[in-house]
Amino acid sequence: MLPQAFLDRMNRMLGEEYGAFLDTFGEERYQALRLNSLKRNVEGKSAAEVYGLCSGGQEAQTCFARLSPVPWAENGYYYDSTDQPGKHPCHEAGIYYIQEPSAMAPAELLGVQPGDRVLDLCAAPGGKSTQLAAKLKGEGFLLCNEIHPTRAKILSENVERMGIQNACVTNESPARLAENFSGFFDKILVDAPCSGEGMFRKNEAACEEWSPENVRLCAERQDEILECAAKMLRPGGRLVYSTCTFAEEEDEGSIRRFLERHPEFKVAAVDGAAMGLGDCEGNLAGTVRLWPHKIKGEGHFAAALVKEGELPEGWHGSVAGIGTEKTVPEKELGEYFSFCRENLKGTVGQAVDGAQYIRFGDNLYLAPKDMPGLKGLKVLRPGLHLGEIKKNRFEPSHALALALSPGDAVHVWNLKSGEAAAATYLNGQTFPAEGEKGWYLICVDGFSLGWGKLAGGIMKNHYPKGLRVNR
Repeated sequence: MLPQAFLDRMNRMLGEEYGAFLDTFGEERYQALRLNSLKRNVEGKSAAEVYGLCSGGQEAQTCFARLSPVPWAENGYYYDSTDQPGKHPCHEAGIYYIQEPSAMAPAELLGVQPGDRVLDLCAAPGGKSTQLAAKLKGEGFLLCNEIHPTRAKILSENVERMGIQNACVTNESPARLAENFSGFFDKILVDAPCSGEGMFRKNEAACEEWSPENVRLCAERQDEILECAAKMLRPGGRLVYSTCTFAEEEDEGSIRRFLERHPEFKVAAVDGAAMGLGDCEGNLAGTVRLWPHKIKGEGHFAAALVKEGELPEGWHGSVAGIGTEKTVPEKELGEYFSFCRENLKGTVGQAVDGAQYIRFGDNLYLAPKDMPGLKGLKVLRPGLHLGEIKKNRFEPSHALALALSPGDAVHVWNLKSGEAAAATYLNGQTFPAEGEKGWYLICVDGFSLGWGKLAGGIMKNHYPKGLRVNR
């Protein structure tokens, strides 16, 4: 069922390896997930530590199955095809993100460090964004953008589920962002829309939609997106370009055309063997090709580029046209601080180290310190959603619950994933409970899952109606 023009081209590209490549389409694809290093339990251990690789090189034992490591991805693990991690309560708690193993490579190549300003320009559904956020470790700023509104909503939901606090989600065109963020970012990931040839084994629709004409259209679109990304990268910054296609026109061709237009950029060579990618050299020196007949994953291409130049002393980045976001004075947040005193410990959820409160209608957000103004942009999530300020009271958000650890909350109620109570909660049902009345952080296997409110021996369910599923 593969297009003949595609097969003919792949035969020319691969030569003697073509047969091995073709055999992969009859094989079962590999499935993987990343454990969330941002998610912590009452002991302060992250989900990656609790469920990750055991000492002595043994396979990891998780909350639902036995895992084995993805060599090129931190906290990445293959899981067995008989498992269904997407239907497990731990998935809803953000303990892991299900992600195709090859798709984990580009974010690793970006070299993100805590404190960086990072842009994921074509970010939906959010796998790479959540991977980058984990590398920031809560420090710095992450802008996750998606041009398609429906996909941008899914992106925002995944950022929330993984408990990310220092990210902003926008629904804008790359050109619109480039107008406002000239030279602002330290690191940019461009996982470009492509013809999707590397996903033919995974996605039959991509195969049906393929044509040589679509490959050319994708290449033209990729050129435009890279132009926008180049404007937003600061001198000395790093850009990673990736696709999930085999077409050279969209892969090495896109990089060659970009370098012809931008001599200030150079390819930063990638040591694929050291990453665990094996023989993965692309047709352009320093670039990487992930072949399904050589690795345990689907087809991918990636290239790392560095922009020449150094930052001037005292540089802070330029943000034209949108100014500074208007913040909310703490004196106007009495209901919120009352909630914090009664239900949270220490300064969790409060504006410290340069973070600021911003308000959209009745909704209160905690914006990371490096987040610029957003006026005029389509914003879905301007930082961590704290909750809604209502008349004489504050109602905490689901996002706040997922960003907390049990040690952050005054009242905690823990459920076990293997028992019926966890499914009951995710279905939106109440359950009997005894204790002090008030807000409770509901957890599963020691990790936050949502809110409940105890009164009269009944835990009222505050799990969002839109997320409830019969299990």
